[in-house]
Amino acid sequence: MSTPFIRNHQYNLIKRQAEFVRKTVQSAADRRVLETVRYSAATNIVEAFTDLTENQQQMLEQISSLETTDDFQRYMKALEPYLELYPPITLKQIQKLFPKNKKMKMPDLTSIDFRYVTYLSWVDIATNKLFVVYPFEGQFIGIEGRITPTHKKGYCLFCNRHQELAFFTVKTKNALPDNYSAIGQYVCMENQGCNHSITNTESLEKFILSVRK
Repeated sequence: MSTPFIRNHQYNLIKRQAEFVRKTVQSAADRRVLETVRYSAATNIVEAFTDLTENQQQMLEQISSLETTDDFQRYMKALEPYLELYPPITLKQIQKLFPKNKKMKMPDLTSIDFRYVTYLSWVDIATNKLFVVYPFEGQFIGIEGRITPTHKKGYCLFCNRHQELAFFTVKTKNALPDNYSAIGQYVCMENQGCNHSITNTESLEKFILSVRK
C-alpha cells in the first residue's frame, strides 16, 4: 500500500520541474546543459521535502533519467497515489471557524478533489467576502475578508503566477480594545488554478498567521 508523503504544493513543484526538464530534453543540443538541468531539477525536488525515506528519494530522482513525453507523463501519474489529502473537514467544522457568519455561503465539499488542495477557499458573492481555511499544525485556521476585483493582471501572493487578481482585505484586531486595522494582499481570482499552481506555502502561511483571529 502506498504511503502518502507528497503535499499538493510539492506535487506542483515536481510538475513544474518535470515540464522544464521535458522541454530541455526536446530543445537542448548540448548534452552538458541537459545533464545540468536534470541534476538541478532533481535537487530542487528533493530539497522541497524535509524527511524522505531512501525509496521515496529514489522515486523522485527518477526525473533524471526521463527522455520522452510519455516518460514524463508516467512519472507524474506514478506519483499520484502518494499525494496527501487535504485533512478531512466538515461543513459544521467550517461554520465553527466563522461563528459570526451564520448565513454565509458554504463550499460544496463533494465537488472538490482534495488531493490537489493546499488551502480551501470560496467567495460569498452576496457579501463580497472571501473565506480561506488552512490546516496548520494539526488545526484549521479560518480567515475572511473583503474581496475586490482589480480587473488587472499581476502576481498572486499565494502561488506567484501572473494572473487576474483581486485585492483581499482582512481586518485584524490590535492590542487596544475596539481598535482594528486592515491587511491587504493581491491574490488570484480563481482559487482552483491557484491551488494547482502553488509550489511553496511560505507566503500563504505568513499572511494567514499575520491576520488569524
